[in-house]
Amino acid sequence: MNAPPSRSTRRLALLAACSTPLLAGCFMVGPDYHRPHAVISAHFKEAPKPPPGWGVARPHLAEAPKGAWWEVYNDPQLNWLESQVAISNQNVKQYEAQFRKAEATIDSIRAQLFPTLSGTFSFTRNSQGSGSRSASSGSVVDYSRSTTVNTWNTGPSASWTLDVWGRIRRQIQQQVTATQASAADLANAQLSYQSQLATAYFNLRYQDSLEKLYRDNVGYFQQALSIVQNQVEAGVTDPSALWQARYQLQQTEAQATQARVNRAQYEHAIAVLIGRAPGDLSIPKGQLAMTLPPVPGAVPSVLLQRRPDIAAAERNMEGYNASIGTAIAAFYPEISVSASYGYSGNPLQTLIQTATRFWSLGASSTETLFNGGARTAAVREARADYDASVASYRQTVLNALQGVEDNLSNLRILDQQLKQQMEAVRSSQEAVRVSTNEYLAGTQTYTTVLTSQQNALSYEVQALGIHQSLATSHVALIVALGGGWDVSQLPSKASLQTNNPLLPEFISKTKQ
Repeated sequence: MNAPPSRSTRRLALLAACSTPLLAGCFMVGPDYHRPHAVISAHFKEAPKPPPGWGVARPHLAEAPKGAWWEVYNDPQLNWLESQVAISNQNVKQYEAQFRKAEATIDSIRAQLFPTLSGTFSFTRNSQGSGSRSASSGSVVDYSRSTTVNTWNTGPSASWTLDVWGRIRRQIQQQVTATQASAADLANAQLSYQSQLATAYFNLRYQDSLEKLYRDNVGYFQQALSIVQNQVEAGVTDPSALWQARYQLQQTEAQATQARVNRAQYEHAIAVLIGRAPGDLSIPKGQLAMTLPPVPGAVPSVLLQRRPDIAAAERNMEGYNASIGTAIAAFYPEISVSASYGYSGNPLQTLIQTATRFWSLGASSTETLFNGGARTAAVREARADYDASVASYRQTVLNALQGVEDNLSNLRILDQQLKQQMEAVRSSQEAVRVSTNEYLAGTQTYTTVLTSQQNALSYEVQALGIHQSLATSHVALIVALGGGWDVSQLPSKASLQTNNPLLPEFISKTKQ
């Protein structure tokens, strides 16, 4: 007869039974996440400098555009088009679906933390033949007799793999951060398509202004052609001047037509960006804005909170950090418990009774003793993935800084270039006036007039092109600063780990 367990043994068993849920709820192997430092400067080198004697302001996050950042341009047509991107752009919808999939995956992984319950109900019918000898001779065997048994089984069963070492919780952590990264990717995609639409819109307005410029010059060249034709008919000028005036008019008309071709392509691109067929969108003609709102102020550290691509890279880092813990957990045993309870017997009417009841309880622990170093290699691989994600995060920050610096310098230098170009335009227009008067006085050939007219038109086209570059660089700067987005718009970890659907609330934020 076995001796009863000692008191110390019973206490140890009780301690183990009580501590298992505690371990399952608190202990996790692997490194905890700490955000690495990014390579970032204290200020933007290309930011506008204050006048002498003035201090340098420290812009706060609240000074930057929020929400519908395109409204700073005060263009109702642009406002309406931009509002359609979050609603109808098919690429944005694709990112929304990817976010919803990532969110659903969290629930799928979290389900592993709970026991698996199942219920069974089965019926079997077994038949077995039995032989008997003849009563008279004792030597004849009769196999025609058989025994048939019906068996009914019913009852629940449960199994539970305890997450003692945090393997499942690390997987949940990894998926939660991946879902946050997916939400940031969605915001970044939406911002990118909003930027593409604004750029295409200003390029379309540039083509409108360019066509108007050519049309204005077509009218001017028609007047010049009439003057030359009168002079040729009066015999006071060379007939070749008439052909020069005519081909200049024809060339300008062709350039105006090319502007309409380019405009149509930008209009088609805008239609696709708002999720419409190109044939279903017509944008009335307008003009490129000659003035732009002030350059938004910011410091480099703001980008860490306002750029969705940086937020996605940072979330990916925590996910890869969690994967290290998942790989380390493979070194520890897997502990499972199981239980079953039910009834088995016949007939069905009397199945649920004490005589047919059965139950079982069990526990098991599984440990891999040797697998050729695969677990060690998996840990090294996870650490390498994390190091790569850190480098990717820091490079994303550097690229963001470069984008802001590029567009700040673009705006500053293009503004200087525009002032210089406008001086050239005024000088060329004066040259046209002087050469035209000299031609009418008979002291210059029409070639001189033609050259001055071509130069004046060319300089005006270049000035308009600088206006276009200023507008697109202004859009690019706002987008490089994160547009109207902020990291607080990401779904929180707590909300992602609840059963309440988060997507409608999150999407409503991204559409603001």
